[in-house]
Amino acid sequence: MTAKLKCSFGSGSKDMIVLPIGMAMNANTNPIATQMDFIPMLNIPAFGNCNSPANPMNWKMAGPVPVFVPSSCIPIPVMPWDPAAKKLKIGGNPAMLETSKTMCAWAGSIEVEKPGLTNVEAE
Repeated sequence: MTAKLKCSFGSGSKDMIVLPIGMAMNANTNPIATQMDFIPMLNIPAFGNCNSPANPMNWKMAGPVPVFVPSSCIPIPVMPWDPAAKKLKIGGNPAMLETSKTMCAWAGSIEVEKPGLTNVEAE
C-alpha cells in the first residue's frame, strides 16, 4: 500500500492503492499487492501529464496541423503485474514483487519505483 509507482511517460511517481478486501496484511496493517492489482485509477493512479506520442489525447489540432500537447494521464494497463511471486499467494493470486511491471496501452512501462515492503516472511 505504501509503494510508489512510476510510468516511463508520466510526469511523476504516485502511490499505489491496494484495497484491504480479502487481502493479507503486514504487521503495520497495510494490504499487500497481488499480480491482479492493476486496475486503472483504483490501483494505478494517474501520473500527472502523459508524454506518450501514442496517446491520441496528446494530439491537438492547431488549424489543419496536429500538434503534440501532453494531456492528463489516464493509465490503461494491458496486463497483470509481471513477474509475480511463484509461491506466495494472497487471496489465491500471486503476490506482486518489487520487480513487477505492467505495460500501458499508450506504450509506457509502469513499474515500482519504491516498494512498500522490502522483506516479507511467509511459511
